[in-house]
Parts: sequence; C-alpha cells; structure tokens
Amino acid sequence: MESSSPMALDQITILGIIVVTIGLFIWGRWRHDMVALASLLACVFTGLIEPEDAFAGFGHPAVVTVACVLILSRGLQSTGAMDALAQKVVPKRGGITMAIAALTALGAAMSGFMNNVGAMALLMPVATDLAVRHQLPPGKVLMPLSFGTILGGMTTLIGTPPNLIVSGFRANTGAGGYGMFDFTPVGVVVALVGIVFVALIGWRLVPARTQAGASTFDTGTYLTEALVGDKSAAIGKSLAELVKMIGDDDAQVIGLVHNNARVSTAMPGLRVRAGDLLLIEAEPASLSSVLSSLGLSLTADPQSGVAAKAASSVAQETSTGDAVQTDTGEATDALEVEPEAEQGKESKKEAKKDSDDKRSREQDDLVMRELVVLPDSYLIGRSAEHLRLAGRYETNLLALSRQGRRSVKRLRSTPLMSGDTLLMMGSEENLARFANEQRCVPLAQRDISMPNKEKAYVALVAMALAVAGAAFGLMPAAISFATCVLAFMALKVVPLRNAYEAVDGSVVVLLGALIAVAQVMDTTGAADVVAKTMLENLAQENPLYALVLILVVTMTLSDFMNNAATAAVMCAIALSAAEQLHVNPDSFLMAVAIGASCAFLTPVGHQNNTLILSPGGFKFGDYWPMGLPLEILVLLVAVPTLLWVWPL
Repeated sequence: MESSSPMALDQITILGIIVVTIGLFIWGRWRHDMVALASLLACVFTGLIEPEDAFAGFGHPAVVTVACVLILSRGLQSTGAMDALAQKVVPKRGGITMAIAALTALGAAMSGFMNNVGAMALLMPVATDLAVRHQLPPGKVLMPLSFGTILGGMTTLIGTPPNLIVSGFRANTGAGGYGMFDFTPVGVVVALVGIVFVALIGWRLVPARTQAGASTFDTGTYLTEALVGDKSAAIGKSLAELVKMIGDDDAQVIGLVHNNARVSTAMPGLRVRAGDLLLIEAEPASLSSVLSSLGLSLTADPQSGVAAKAASSVAQETSTGDAVQTDTGEATDALEVEPEAEQGKESKKEAKKDSDDKRSREQDDLVMRELVVLPDSYLIGRSAEHLRLAGRYETNLLALSRQGRRSVKRLRSTPLMSGDTLLMMGSEENLARFANEQRCVPLAQRDISMPNKEKAYVALVAMALAVAGAAFGLMPAAISFATCVLAFMALKVVPLRNAYEAVDGSVVVLLGALIAVAQVMDTTGAADVVAKTMLENLAQENPLYALVLILVVTMTLSDFMNNAATAAVMCAIALSAAEQLHVNPDSFLMAVAIGASCAFLTPVGHQNNTLILSPGGFKFGDYWPMGLPLEILVLLVAVPTLLWVWPL
C-alpha cells in the first residue's frame, strides 16, 4: 500500500464537516434533520456541492422508497391487518418466555415488510398488556420488543432505511442495487439468534423500572354496542362462552339486545344469533381487538351521518327546483314552464351526482375522537337519540366511558353526565363544531382504530404484489412500492387526506441531505483517506480485521447517531476499504447494513428505543445490560455468516 500523501483542501473540508455533523448528532440538541440540512448547506457554501446539485439526493430511489413504505405501513396499521395477526401469534396463556419469544419474533417479521417504528407502535399495547398479565414491569417486555423490531429490519431491502442506502451506494458503483431478499440470508440468521437470546436470557437482564409516566391517559372502560353480523364468530355461542373468548382482552359482555329487548347476562346459556346487539365493556385499547376477534361491527353506521347530509342536500336542491317552502309552510309552484321542468330534472341529476361524490369524500375523512362532557355542557341529561347526532352534526356516538358507574340502559338512550368520555366518529370539522357548540373538550389525540377486514385483505394483497414485484426484479423497488401507494389511495385503504401525514418529513430531509454529503466523501477522495488510515493503523491491511473493524465502528456510531446517517457515512469508507484491499465490496457493504441496525446501547440510536423510554420508566444507562451482550453476540454471529454468504 502506498505511503500517505498530504490531504487536499477539499478533503480536509469535508472531513471537518463530517466530524462536526457526527458531533452534533451525538450532542442531540438539534433534531437530526436540522443537522443533516446544515451539513448539506455547509458543503454548498464551501463549494463542495454545486447549488444546482444540492437537492439531487431527494430524488434518490432510497428516499422515495422510504416515503412509500411509511405510507404503506400506515395503511397496514389503520385497516387492522396487523392487529389480527398479533392476536393469532401472541399466546394469551402460557409462560412469559414463550410469550416474549412470540411477540419479539412477530415484531421482527413485521419489521421486514413495514416501517419498524410503525411495527413497534402497533405492538406496544400488546406488550404492555402482556407485562400486566404476567405481573412484570412494562420495560421487561417493551425492550425485547424494541430490539426485536430493530433486528427484523435488517432482513429485507425495505426493512430499514440503512439497507436502502447501502443498496443505493452499490448501485452507484455500477454493480446495481441489491434485491429485495439479498439481505435475508445474513439478516435472518442474526435476527433469529438475537431473538432467541432476548427471549431466553435478555429480558431478565433489563432493569426493573416503574413507569415514569403514563403513555396515555386513563378514561376507564368504554361501554359500546356491537352488531352480530351474518359471519360473526359469536353466532351460536352462549353468553358464558363469549365472556371466556374476550376475557383475555380485558373486556366483558354485560348484556344482549334481541328484538329491541335487553337480556341480562344472568342467562349465561342464552345463544347469540345474527342481528343481536352485544353490550360490551372494554378498555379503549382493547375495543379493536374484541371487535376483530368476534367479527362484530359497531351499531352506529359511520355512513349514516354522511347519508343524512347528502339527503338533506338533495332535498334542498329539490325544493329550490320544484317548490319553495315559505315560512308558513305553504309551497309555491315553480314548475309552470316546461323548459324549466327539464332544467329542474337536470339540476336534480347534477345534485345527486355531486352529493354522491361529496359523500364518498367525506366518508374517507371520517376520524374517531374522544370528547369529555364539561360540567356546563348542553349534553347533560340528554341522550344521543334525543340529540339526533347524525342529522345535526353528521357524527355518531360509538361508545361511552363513565368512571365508576355502569349504565343499565341502551347506549343511544343513556342520559349523558358531566365527566363522561364519548368516543365519537365524524369528520374533523364536524367533531370540532359539535365539541364547540355542546361544550365538550377533546382529549389528547391517540389512535383508536376499528378493524376493516375488507380493506385489510386489500392492503395485504397489494403489499404482497409490491414485494413480489421488487423481489423478482419486475421493477425497481421505488417504482413497485410507489405503485402500491397509488393502489392504497385509489382503493381507499389510506384516506387521501391522511396519506401524506404518514410520511415523516424529518426522515426524508435526513436521507436526501446526507446522501449528497456522503457522495462528496467519495468524489473528493476523503473516504479513501479514512479507509487507508484505518487499514494501515488498525486493521494491519488484513481483510478479515478490516471487515470486523467496519462492523464495530458502524455499530458504535449507530448507538449515538441516526442509523441512516451512520450508513451514509460508512458506506463510502467501506467501499474504499474493499477497493484498496482488492476484496468483494459486498462483504463490507453488508457489514455496514448489519452494524447500522444494531443500536442497542442507548435510547437515542434508534427511534424504537426512544419510544419505550418513558413507558418503560428507563434511564439512559438502562439499555446496555441487555444491549451490550446482544451486540457482542451479533458480532460473533454476523462475521462468519458474512464470510459464508458474501465471501471476501
């Protein structure tokens, strides 16, 4: 290897920018997208990047794919597709070791095909319930789940942003990007070993902490009415059997309505029939699970309010075209001339079409919100039936929570009281109008979703086709998943209004900015300088030592800075090291991919670790007792597996 020569000014400049960038990431006072943007602009101001090329990174396939996967993950969450899977996989009975193993494995599997932060958020309530059921501190289950979802991300191309960045760097060399499952052989082996360790030993090493603060708020249980459909699993079951079926979901059946007559649960042998209404009392987080497991639907039809408004609109148009109603109730004929009659018919057709379009749009905009009845509310003493919510506000009362008291009446006829929490469905505007006029206050927003089996199947099929398209090389990953996003929107799996809310703008800015910065490392030769220094002074020009060094450095950086940023910085160095050693660059790039997905020592290395910080009651130093042995285990398993799958 040639002796070192003095560095050029542009190499010193970019290395200085990189060092400051890493320092700012570790400092943590600025958000990661701000740091990345500052780094990009510093390269522009110093002449390392031409102004017209500054934002070229935002069009990189990796950035597009990450944005698409975030939207697709939202669709899989909102339809209840993943909820149903969690119910079937995670055992509700049995030992804690088996339960943690199943939950962690499920989180890893989900993370391979959806954003791992989304998978973590989806399974956190399941983990918390599991901890309560086994009388464990929540952190004992939350941390294994977090680590499992991080491990699962390394198994596929779309599992985590670092894999997409690694693939992009390989494509820039002219060798083409990685395929959908090129990461799978090494990733699955590492993930399986990690999950076994976490389930058997790791969770026992997690410090037992009490919850520092509630991640949500306590509204008590909800009382709701659910309709037994023709295909419901509840049909033919006795009330006693239903109580057992949903008991593990912290829910209970407190009554049944048959032919508009309420039946008490004091008749446990009574069989449920299609068309019956079940009065269910459940925790807010359990509502979706109960409805999905029994195949029930809420009795308040979310379309009724929209339909009422459409009917009202048509009636108004008809009255202006056919007759004008006076204040005294008398109708004045407005159709005396035949041409006007024809115009009236046309206007009615247009009105109907407009109302149908409007109804479809508004149905997509429906959301669920929790409102608390204030002491001076006009709702006190009045029932939903009396208020005519669908007609006046285009909203529906789905469930009622009343702390310490249980209503013995039907939901729609129960007089409301001060302090009641109402689970309402409607558009954002209509719910805001209802809350303002009726003196209610919304609770802090949280996700309460109801399963939609039809859309869940559509989401799963569309996602499977997108994965297949990318896996078999039918189209690039970015195109395949962008097509799937379009299908999600067209088929209303994700409402148009909420589609782009799923895209984390900070992640897009981070990736788009740092991809351009990392390319400067390559074009200026700074990556060659760093790689050469590492190889001469640390790896002693030994390819195996160099591979281990790349993996260890990447793992260490990912514990203190964003994993995508780590991958962007280390890919250029890894490629240069492989070139100088004349070895297979895939081995080194895969080492970067594995290392970037091993942020197990701190709460700042990965968003999933940050998510569990408060719910688990953790401190900064609580991650390493399980994280350090896991990182050592990953190192011991990953190196021989890399050499076997991607030989030097």
